[in-house]
Amino acid sequence: MFVDIIQPRFSETDALGHINNTVFAVWFEGARTALFRIFTPELNLQQWPLIIARVTIDYHAQTQYGQPVEIRTFISRLGGSSFDVYQQAWQNGVKCATGTTVMVQFDYQSQTATPLSSDIRAALQLHALG
Repeated sequence: MFVDIIQPRFSETDALGHINNTVFAVWFEGARTALFRIFTPELNLQQWPLIIARVTIDYHAQTQYGQPVEIRTFISRLGGSSFDVYQQAWQNGVKCATGTTVMVQFDYQSQTATPLSSDIRAALQLHALG
């Protein structure tokens, strides 16, 4: 599991004073940085090997400005060339949101998915859910 702590910014609140629902996609993407380093340690965009196939987010509780949010990131499925990243947002001991992102190892030159190597699979497996 990877863990990131987010300090919600005032600009991320909505008219009701909650963290806006669109913010979670941004937070979850930022919390995937350590995972991206498995594929490209320097985060080199010229050698970027991933593409997103799907993102889903479920909201469980309101999230407020002024209190830190912990983002927990796991691998919940490993396929041949794709994998699922499952993420949770927690604030004050309450799970506020969860999301799953389907990521594919991708060759942008040939525009095709490429199989995950055994080394990559092993590194991802270290962060498996449960």
